[in-house]
Amino acid sequence: MTTTLTFRPATQADWPAIQRLLQAAQLPTDGASDHLDAFIVGDTGTELLCAGGLELYGQAALLRSVVVAAQHQGQGLGDQLHRQIAELARTRRIDTLYLLTTTAAQYFARRGFQEVDRASVPSALQASREFQGACPASATLMACSL
Repeated sequence: MTTTLTFRPATQADWPAIQRLLQAAQLPTDGASDHLDAFIVGDTGTELLCAGGLELYGQAALLRSVVVAAQHQGQGLGDQLHRQIAELARTRRIDTLYLLTTTAAQYFARRGFQEVDRASVPSALQASREFQGACPASATLMACSL
């Protein structure tokens, strides 16, 4: 089954649905709502099916809260969302995307991300909630140049 989505910038009104998706996927929500101005959502007009966004730190950004509703995974929605977020990053003049993951390192490796050392991350990004405990210290850190 293929689902047709409209991708658009997230609004504050989208936060409850984004939060539900994140909680259902057991992903951290701490601090995500502070960055909704750099989030993209995919919705059908009646239901929000995926979301993801950026925390902007100069020319680097933390890719976070990338989620697809469980019943819609495996349909290519994650790839579509990833392309939308990467385009948003380019328009914001981001040259490197970073992410922390405990479950999706292989998924992101197939999309050009590589594991990097935490010491290589800009200090402003290290101050994010994700680095300060929202994501466990055991999470894999990855980066991708745009």
